[in-house]
Amino acid sequence: MPFPDMLVAPEEDPSEHWSARAWCRKLEPDALFVEGKAQQRAKRICLNCEVVVECLVEALDERIEFGVWGGMTERERRKMLRHHPEITSWKRVFEARARLKKASGE
Repeated sequence: MPFPDMLVAPEEDPSEHWSARAWCRKLEPDALFVEGKAQQRAKRICLNCEVVVECLVEALDERIEFGVWGGMTERERRKMLRHHPEITSWKRVFEARARLKKASGE
C-alpha cells in the first residue's frame, strides 16, 4: 500500500500538543467512534484539519484500534500496519517525507 502523498507532517510547535489544534476537539467524542457508513462522514471532519498527519501518526504509533483518527478508519489503519510491519515509528517516516518534499521544493 503506497503512502498517501497528501500526508506530510508539518513542523511541530513543541510547546503545544497537536490535539489542541484539532478540528474535532469541539465535537462530541462519539462522533469519531462510529461504525459502517457513519465512518465516511466522520472521516470528512478530518479533511481540512491542520493536524491530520499528527493525529494519524499517533494512531499508528500507538496502535489505536477504534475510531477515525487522522482521516482513516481502524480498518484502513490496520491495512497500513499490515502492509508495513517494518515501520516502528510512523512519526519518523512522515517527518522524513516532509524533509524530502521540502528539499525537492514541493
